[in-house]
Amino acid sequence: MKSKLELTQRYWLIELLAWWEGRVCTSHLIKHMALGRGQAQADLASYQKLYPRQLQLDASIKGFRPTADFCCQLISGDVVEYLNWLSLSQQTYLEISSDRESTQWPFYALTLPARPIEPSLIRILVQAMRKQLRVDLAYLSLTNPTAEGRIIAPHHFVRTGLRWHVRGYDEKHRQYRDFVLSRFRGDAELLDKSEFGAAQDPGWQTQLEIQLTPDPRLSTAQQQVIAEDYRLTDGVLRLQTRACLAQYLLQEMQVSLKPELHSPESQQLVLHNQAELSPWLFSQR
Repeated sequence: MKSKLELTQRYWLIELLAWWEGRVCTSHLIKHMALGRGQAQADLASYQKLYPRQLQLDASIKGFRPTADFCCQLISGDVVEYLNWLSLSQQTYLEISSDRESTQWPFYALTLPARPIEPSLIRILVQAMRKQLRVDLAYLSLTNPTAEGRIIAPHHFVRTGLRWHVRGYDEKHRQYRDFVLSRFRGDAELLDKSEFGAAQDPGWQTQLEIQLTPDPRLSTAQQQVIAEDYRLTDGVLRLQTRACLAQYLLQEMQVSLKPELHSPESQQLVLHNQAELSPWLFSQR
């Protein structure tokens, strides 16, 4: 017999997919919650009975879509919740904090500022990625703070520490780029098929090894502490990454390309193979 927590998790997933992808159906619950078809159908029906104004059957999409009256009951409405679910390979589910039966663990996580992102944008980007379509939208950047039209062919969402990007081909600059999700403005429009997908993205397909070593300015004893922290092999921390994400990984590890500008205690690790990685690092372009 299913517990209240298990049922709440299923309802949470129903809401999450309906709101951010614009569609939820029995196959979603079968795939992501390992349910039989009968149980998945029963869960959708019981959710609709509990929240009758949330979903509407739409034969054209072979599933349910959110109604105009949809209101977040179990999900937060923050796009990070959906993107975190995607980034965890759709295998680990977020704890439902509203469930009184859920286990409270003794930990505390920093709360980062939310970046407002329209659900309609995410829905269109998800469709574009799945079908390799072009998208017409407006984008703000630090070099151009006035929203300008862009046509991109997105292929992956990417979490880079503090914020989320979408990776895709930018027709304006004729190259693959990263776009901060919270900087898109206005309505997005799906266009036709694109010939530029992830398979054609050299930065995405190229694999690099980042080699980090303790800052040589540290004492031998301090370097040993760093070596034990990271379980270094032969004094080197080796990290595999896609080439286009190398800079983000270095930033997340707080490794500067100019270590002389920082104290060794704050820097701790330095990039050992910078010359090899330089074609893919932003500051080297």
